[in-house]
Amino acid sequence: MILVTTEYIEGKKLETLGLVKGSTVQTRHAGKDILAAFKTLVGGELTGYTEMLNMARAQATKRMVQEAEALGADGVVGLHYGSSAVMQGAAEVIAYGTAVRFVTEVRL
Repeated sequence: MILVTTEYIEGKKLETLGLVKGSTVQTRHAGKDILAAFKTLVGGELTGYTEMLNMARAQATKRMVQEAEALGADGVVGLHYGSSAVMQGAAEVIAYGTAVRFVTEVRL
């Protein structure tokens, strides 16, 4: 499965299959939230949240790919990610794009 942020795949003629998406809602352990709150006092990366969001993006991407595969897609173009806070300490991550199939031209 080819995933690209562009609206095309170089050298491929594409047939559009439709919108595909995948999402997940992730949260951190309350104890780690307390440690992160202290970290905001001194500054620096909140690695626990970085890891959480990386895992959430991977899960959302996997679900999007599964939806594309169910349509018989060879790839997803125009891939985007979005996120939003659902509640304190929890975030939704969504991956979405357009599922496409490669069209092979028959020449006689």
